[in-house]
Amino acid sequence: MFYYLNGNLTYRDINSCVIDCNGVGYKLTISSITSDLLSSKEGEKVKLYTYMAVREDGIELFGFISNEERSCFNRLISVSGVGPKAAISILSTLTPQKFSVAVCSEDTKAISKAQGIGAKTAARIILELKDKISSDIPVLDLPHLSSSQTKKSQSSSAMTEAAEALMVLGYDKSQVLNVLSRVDANQKDSGEIIKAALKLLAF
Repeated sequence: MFYYLNGNLTYRDINSCVIDCNGVGYKLTISSITSDLLSSKEGEKVKLYTYMAVREDGIELFGFISNEERSCFNRLISVSGVGPKAAISILSTLTPQKFSVAVCSEDTKAISKAQGIGAKTAARIILELKDKISSDIPVLDLPHLSSSQTKKSQSSSAMTEAAEALMVLGYDKSQVLNVLSRVDANQKDSGEIIKAALKLLAF
């Protein structure tokens, strides 16, 4: 029903805020990361993307600082057993970019740091979302992969998963190819490859 709200931020705490739109105050449930980003905006005009959850016991409006955060939220609640509250909890711990990296690198520990999210739920999130997130990013022609490998095998390789995750973080293709050419290709775990690549990119 509501795509976004654009109005004055009249109230904010760690998990909610109120936006005044033409004299009507809308209360939204938000992630703590969004709350932090709004901390200096009280009394000012802000724009939050929204999602309306309709339940038997009421209606709740969720707000997101960016369309990327809302898209991540929508993906999370598509996972069996993950509701809006759990999704907000995860987005209070991980930005959409860091969440994508955690999924691509199968980092259950990062996801299960969110309040109320156990290791089994984190594993289920990775299982159900990994292919969806990976498919959003074009498979790269990496120098470490032989030309005889099919596109499908490239997608499942640790090196390609690391490349996809780095692109989600905002690095362009040339940066990714350059840094991965300097990482040990024998590492089988995409999470370790990502960590090594990020250390090189920091310099």
